[in-house]
Amino acid sequence: MIDAPLELANIVLQEGGGSPALEPPAAAAIAVGLAALATGYAQRGIGSAAVGAVAEDSDNLISGLIFTAIPETLIIIAFVTIFVV
Repeated sequence: MIDAPLELANIVLQEGGGSPALEPPAAAAIAVGLAALATGYAQRGIGSAAVGAVAEDSDNLISGLIFTAIPETLIIIAFVTIFVV
């Protein structure tokens, strides 16, 4: 069980060379892509619940919009990593 993280670290570091397996732009692209997938996954449930709440009571529109926008901050923060790298 403890050997698995060490083996993974060796694969990422390519054992002999010591250089990372991914260049910084590639790692940033993977980070933004995974963040976009996570945002879509989160908004799937939030959006349907917000539409249902607004259908029952129109006073829930503002809170539904806020809860739908919260996961989008994840992709904005991940997008910032492109410019940091």
